[in-house]
Amino acid sequence: MGDVAVGARSGHDGEEHRGRPAESAVPAADSAVTSGSDSGAAEDDRVTGEHTTAEDQGPGGTARTPKKPRSFWKELPILIGIALVLALLIKTFLVQAFSIPSDSMQNTLQQGDRVLVDKLTPWFGSEPERGEVVVFHDPDNWLAGEPTTDPNALQTFLSWIGLMPSAEEKDLIKRVVGVGGDTIECKNTGPLTVNGKALNEQSYVYAGNTPCSQDDQGGQFKVKVPEGYIWVMGDHRQNSRDSRYNQADKNHGMVPVKDVVGRAVVVAWPINRWNTLPVPDTFDQPGLSAQPAAAGLPAAPQGLALAGVVPVVWWRRRKQ
Repeated sequence: MGDVAVGARSGHDGEEHRGRPAESAVPAADSAVTSGSDSGAAEDDRVTGEHTTAEDQGPGGTARTPKKPRSFWKELPILIGIALVLALLIKTFLVQAFSIPSDSMQNTLQQGDRVLVDKLTPWFGSEPERGEVVVFHDPDNWLAGEPTTDPNALQTFLSWIGLMPSAEEKDLIKRVVGVGGDTIECKNTGPLTVNGKALNEQSYVYAGNTPCSQDDQGGQFKVKVPEGYIWVMGDHRQNSRDSRYNQADKNHGMVPVKDVVGRAVVVAWPINRWNTLPVPDTFDQPGLSAQPAAAGLPAAPQGLALAGVVPVVWWRRRKQ
């Protein structure tokens, strides 16, 4: 009986123990925190695993550390490199800045102006047209005796990428007066004639200058421009060493089209001088071209007409 009573009490005690979860749970929780047992580790996994996905886990199931964004200072050299490449491409194929070194294009351009030159259209076969202001390489030592500058390293670098005009390139800027096939003539003080048509140059020739210069150095002339060349003159007629005064060179004063860098389209600097450089209206007058278009349909419609006639002729021959 004693044994039974003892056993009953033991069972009762066990039931009471199971009925008091708070007292039994406390040691288990303490063990999980302080001992690092498996049950504690499982509890920790459940708490942190709510915000962890399989993709964020590294080898062995450990949480992967998120990548930190690249700092600005590490990205800056990359951005500068991209900018330099773009600037170089733009300078080579699209637009380049040039500085005006003299007064030969007054008042259209002043000494110190910065102009932007379109270099894109020549890549597509476009050639200079009458009235355009163009930049071209020195054809045959036109700049002999002109002072040259000695740029520093920074200026050389900026000019290389097109952010500054180049001091080393021997380039000139003038207005196209005649193209291949044109006959240009100056008598007395003018007017200048192209294919027998007098030009009204009042809008761009320097005030006080006459269109033609009365001298025996080249101011009086009559020339025919060969194909593939242009004849250029400065807007400051009495202060411009242009085609007129270089007729003794190997090109007889002409500028090869292949030496043309591009057309100056905008005065970009200084800001108060900003302006476009359009072709003057006098170059649009009728009959100015030395090679007028043939009467009748232009080439493309003629081709279409021929394409339409051939089937008709073939059909008539079949009926016969």
